Amino acid sequence: MPEPAPLKLFSVVIPAHNEEESLPPTVQELYAVLVREGVPHEIVVVDDGSKDGTWAVLQDLKQRVPTLAPVQNQGLHGFGRAVICGLTHMKGDACTIMMADASDSPDHAVRYWRLLNEGWDCVFGSRFIKGGEVIDYPRVKLFVNRLANFLVRIGFNIALNDTTNAFKAYRRTVIEGCRPFLSPHFNLTVELPLKAIVRGYTWTVIPISWQNRKYGEAKLKIKEMGSRYFFICAYVWLEKYFSRGDYRKK
Repeated sequence: MPEPAPLKLFSVVIPAHNEEESLPPTVQELYAVLVREGVPHEIVVVDDGSKDGTWAVLQDLKQRVPTLAPVQNQGLHGFGRAVICGLTHMKGDACTIMMADASDSPDHAVRYWRLLNEGWDCVFGSRFIKGGEVIDYPRVKLFVNRLANFLVRIGFNIALNDTTNAFKAYRRTVIEGCRPFLSPHFNLTVELPLKAIVRGYTWTVIPISWQNRKYGEAKLKIKEMGSRYFFICAYVWLEKYFSRGDYRKK
């Protein structure tokens, strides 16, 4: 592996839609862990058109969390659009995407940062390898998740078995090298890693945990997302097998 470029700032991008109850414990725990572990960071929370008190909560949190950098998505809304907004506003040379509902572990974000500093372009988490864990995962969603990830793994001939999970980390060079992004919704969670893999960026996988939210409602609607996941997978699949390497990492 070539000598890695030193990293200076880790941007944690968190899309948030109607998350006034979840954000205080999520942001404060994340901040405490990153400070404890000495990770230079910013926490970019994107308010994606919330109708509740999310923005007011972020303004209050900013008084207690000096690395918090709240942003309002002023354009069209949707999970993918909110993440892209955060990636556009981030100042870091590396980033991870985390959920506002505290389903992702800050300790794993620290592991991502350290592995990126070892020279990897991307670090992917999997809930379904040895050492991984899911807590209170709805049974129907779990079945659909495993089926979708199996089909992705076979279609792209990759070892990654948790492509659909948003909680992954990337160097800025990967983010810029995978633009433009086409996914306005949760299908961005597969567009990002699949493009990174297809375009030749280095990656590794670690086991991670996931726990169901304590507050609010889940934003992912399975019935709405099936065709969107298929579209973006088909798009990147065509790039993999028919682009003749035009978009690969140089």
